[in-house]
Amino acid sequence: MQGSGQSQGSAWQWSRTADTRQTLIAAAGEVFAQRGFAECSVADVVERAGLGVGSLYHHYGGKSELFLAVWEDHQAAYEERAATAVAVARRAGTTSPAELFLVGARAYLETTWERRALARLFLDGDGPPGFFLVRSRRRNDWVRQNAVLLAVGTGPADRLLVSILTAAMGEAGRQIIGCETEEQAVAVTESALVIIRRLADLTES
Repeated sequence: MQGSGQSQGSAWQWSRTADTRQTLIAAAGEVFAQRGFAECSVADVVERAGLGVGSLYHHYGGKSELFLAVWEDHQAAYEERAATAVAVARRAGTTSPAELFLVGARAYLETTWERRALARLFLDGDGPPGFFLVRSRRRNDWVRQNAVLLAVGTGPADRLLVSILTAAMGEAGRQIIGCETEEQAVAVTESALVIIRRLADLTES
């Protein structure tokens, strides 16, 4: 019985810790998106979160670490949305790598509109020292993931084509975050997918 009580206590503590972290990430995302990294203070974040300064330093160590946690959470939202969409398409019988790539591309672009404030921050805003390198490494990971999804070879032409496809998705995302209405964002998404489809089809030729 004592062990059961300890287990329940540990589960409660873990849940509370996870909730606190998510509250801080959500609040920080809003404040960073509104003010940028440099102009945002720790006090701004904890005030928005309704928590104490000690909670932020306990869980993240400081503003830079919190910014990177918001970035990772943002990237995870993209990856989860795309992975889910691709899995659904596979269960429905889609086997073409190019078609699966398009499904993932649509999920990425739709998520960009839904998370446009943070997408704008991470594309064009400021960040802590070293963030540019973190962002560059993530893009390289993105290219590798796209290469796996497209089932392309490892030759120079294959790598170049996947890089171009990835860049096309990124540029489409940049255009989407500049849209003023959802209708505009949908129009950009559909136009981008036409172009991306033409490029993706080259991987199967």
